[in-house]
Amino acid sequence: MKELPAIYQDGERTYYADTCEPLKAAAIRGEVQLHAWGHAPYPGVSLPGNFLPAVRSIGVWDAPNSQSWGLDLHCNEGIEFTHLKRGQVAFEVDGKQWLLRKGTLTITRPWQFHRVGAPYIAPSQLIWLIFDVAVRRPNQTWRWPEWLLCTQAELQRLTRLLSHNEQPVWQATDEIELWFDRLAELMQLCTDPVKAESKLKLAINGLLLAVLEMLEGEHITLDEYLSSTERAVQIFLDGLAQHAAADWDLESMARQCGLSRTQFSEYCRRLTNLTPIQYLTQCRVELAARMLIERPDASITEVAHACGFGSSQYFATVFRSMKGCSPSSFKAAACQQRQRKASVNTSMD
Repeated sequence: MKELPAIYQDGERTYYADTCEPLKAAAIRGEVQLHAWGHAPYPGVSLPGNFLPAVRSIGVWDAPNSQSWGLDLHCNEGIEFTHLKRGQVAFEVDGKQWLLRKGTLTITRPWQFHRVGAPYIAPSQLIWLIFDVAVRRPNQTWRWPEWLLCTQAELQRLTRLLSHNEQPVWQATDEIELWFDRLAELMQLCTDPVKAESKLKLAINGLLLAVLEMLEGEHITLDEYLSSTERAVQIFLDGLAQHAAADWDLESMARQCGLSRTQFSEYCRRLTNLTPIQYLTQCRVELAARMLIERPDASITEVAHACGFGSSQYFATVFRSMKGCSPSSFKAAACQQRQRKASVNTSMD
């Protein structure tokens, strides 16, 4: 079975790596001045495919007035650093809100949900760097490119601080501001990023070392669960409901989490008190129940196949055991409830 694409899932939605489409559109409309380099489909000048692949996106926007756009809840495949050079910007991470002010630094982990704007961007100048450390699951080992000048010990400390840190908003040090300014100057003055490769590498190295120095001086509280195997399995299980119809088996589910079948089964039992196949079947029944309510024109057989069941007979047996009634009875009850609700609404009118 094909692996799912590089996405992050929660229990309700599927998140692809954001590509800043509202920002692109605003730049085309002339509402914001944009200088950016990135690998497609990120905004700005496209970097060649083999050119610094870890640098997913780097840029600066200058919004001279209140905007008609914002970056809604999204995530990125890399760790994202932003520095607010001027103005104020509303910012949200995992449901917690801040008002960023001049000199603020934000750090969001790979696949961490965040929002910029409430809902729109205020007058501001913001510089960002999205740096891919090849993490597609929380428990994967961060891989840094060889061109970084940090020692292995420094990279290990930086990885630990960034991957286990729950605090996303900081006041940037003077040195961090300096390196962000260097990055912004490069993009504003150089039309060919390849010719600026050495200076770009130097500025990113300087920025990462400055961030390491700042974080080590803060004595921050770290949470190792953020990069644990248990969390990786929990994320997969939370998102399985959206992909329950796929041709899953124990082997493919374990592979999606980077585990053996035995390891995956143990984590699944620990988190759900069910075997992986029992949990998958539960997800499929819940998906079928929603479809029976939302798609009244679909037949029982169509719903069964759409939810990953091999036959309508097996589907009916499993559905009855979990819901206490047959799929047809469940569908009929949902239809009656819609009719009663429609009747009440009509009488109120």
